[in-house]
Amino acid sequence: LQMEGNQITLASLQKGTDNPAFSLEGEKRHYEDCGGPRSESREERREGKGRFSSCCRKALQPASKAKHFCKAHAKVLRRVVLGLLGVAYLCYFIAACYLNFQRALALVVMTAVIAFFICWDIFKKHCGAKVLLLLRPIRKCFQKSWQWLKWLLWVALLAGLIVWLALDTGRNPEQLISLGGFCFLVLFLFACSKHHGAVSWRAVFWGLGLEFLFGLFILRTTPGTQAFQWLGDQIQYFLGYTTAGSSFVFGNTLIEEVFAFQTLPIIVFFSCVMSILYYLGVMQWLILKISWLLQVSMGTTPTETLSVAGNIFVGQTEAPLLIRPYLADMTLSEIHAVMTGGFSTIAGSVMGAYISFGIDAASLIAASVMAAPCALAMAKLVYPEVEESKFKGKASIRLSSGEEQNILEAASNGAATSVGLVANIAANLIAFLAMLEFINATLRWFGEMVDIEGLTFQVICSYVLMPVAFLMGADWADSPLVAELLGIKIFLNEFVAYQQLATYKKNRLMGLEEWDGNRKQWISERAESITTFALCGFANFSSIGITLGGLTSMVPQRKGDLASVVLRALLTGICVSMLNACLAGLLHVPTEVGDCAMFFSTTNFSSTSYTMYTCCKQLFASSVLQNRTLSFTGSWAEQAESVLWLTECCGHYNHTSC
Repeated sequence: LQMEGNQITLASLQKGTDNPAFSLEGEKRHYEDCGGPRSESREERREGKGRFSSCCRKALQPASKAKHFCKAHAKVLRRVVLGLLGVAYLCYFIAACYLNFQRALALVVMTAVIAFFICWDIFKKHCGAKVLLLLRPIRKCFQKSWQWLKWLLWVALLAGLIVWLALDTGRNPEQLISLGGFCFLVLFLFACSKHHGAVSWRAVFWGLGLEFLFGLFILRTTPGTQAFQWLGDQIQYFLGYTTAGSSFVFGNTLIEEVFAFQTLPIIVFFSCVMSILYYLGVMQWLILKISWLLQVSMGTTPTETLSVAGNIFVGQTEAPLLIRPYLADMTLSEIHAVMTGGFSTIAGSVMGAYISFGIDAASLIAASVMAAPCALAMAKLVYPEVEESKFKGKASIRLSSGEEQNILEAASNGAATSVGLVANIAANLIAFLAMLEFINATLRWFGEMVDIEGLTFQVICSYVLMPVAFLMGADWADSPLVAELLGIKIFLNEFVAYQQLATYKKNRLMGLEEWDGNRKQWISERAESITTFALCGFANFSSIGITLGGLTSMVPQRKGDLASVVLRALLTGICVSMLNACLAGLLHVPTEVGDCAMFFSTTNFSSTSYTMYTCCKQLFASSVLQNRTLSFTGSWAEQAESVLWLTECCGHYNHTSC
């Protein structure tokens, strides 16, 4: 059976041919058969399309040629563009140095650092293999003698350290307390070690040595102190730009008076900036350089080292993302090191919030940098490697870049990601401060039952942790307050503790009396520095859930392994912050007060300050009252206006001389 035209045939049905009546072509044909205007023939349409395509090809021919030329000469063009940019920057650099070299000093330092690393990469790429080949005989000779050279080096370093400590602590004997506390904490962690006989002492000593060298450079050398002070000042100026955005959204009144609108927007801004730096590859470059230094010196595996180095800049759940593909195959010791690094440091985003409280920016940056090698060393002391790591001997691992398509998406994602962090911080502050008040009310109620007045959580912490605070180097009078802040940090969180520390610092800088009755209103500058380092870490009980939740989401199959090492990592992280604090106490240099007579001659005594408080205390100490006659000792006896200055000091402070 077969029908003509467009009708269906049995053969077509058997072959599965579509009915043309229901196709677009069939509809057109049916429309033309019913008297509709006929469309152009297929040949005419093809000819028109051909002419149009030919015109388009001719019009796009220059662009196509340019594209092919750029592809063929991509390397040359890239070098030309980079060369032009380099020449432009060189001209700008010369002009800046010529106009005002002192003003351009920071630019000179940054340019020198970047130029060094660029030259090093070029040298390593083109000449590295040749240099290694030339140095092979020396290397072989060095390896043969390394057994006795190693011990000679260690003895020389130990002797040099002992001599330096003897000379340095001779001027400030209280530094010996911090040294004793440092040794006690290391021995305590060794006693808590999982496998005492498997400890890698190379990792331990190199980690502590790097921590000491970083601390010595930052806290004692003039270039280090100035560099980190400058960096801290620049971060403070940089975070000040947050006001432009937060004042537009919330208004000036709210950001000046309400904590949430004053501090939390800084986290949004900082998170946005960090996301941009990740997109540009700046953070990956920094983390790789630091991890290379730690890995080469300490002999740790690249995965754990990279995560700990990342913790200098990002938080305890963000740093493991750098090594996410490798977490499933890591040993328990490596996972413990990753957790310890997260507990021992703070994220860059919340660092901005602490700086806004008034905490010293240079000390916070120094604490984060010093914590990285110490955390890795103590992690290997507490949980040594007893398994065979799959990453041992691996030169490096690949760092993934962000998934963002451009810099605007990176900025937007960074700001959006911080919303959860800001909400988490706000919710935790509300919950923990409310819980603290409830606990204090309960303790006061129990205390009143047995005639103990004013029993609070802070009071209990000040008694329990007071010996630890003293061992870190705080004066005995300051130890209760330092211990109180330590207890708040460990059992609540460091955010609340830093807020309280900022209050003590503000009271000191305002020149308030040290004691208000039996209550101490502030702590010494040395105790402030020690406490800043001791609080710099996420090691608190509330962080256990954050750490486990973050890592479990990445490797759910290792939930049991993660839970088995988290408490040990928390203890190690707490001790790492305390070791940093001991080192800060050992290397602390008291601030010189200056010429008090010059200060008094230029001030109007309308308001108080810490300098005024210190100078008034000096004046009170030099005053002598005998037979109702007032006299002065030392340099104050030569000042004609000493009595007038004493009167002004008595207007602000109480003393027997008044």
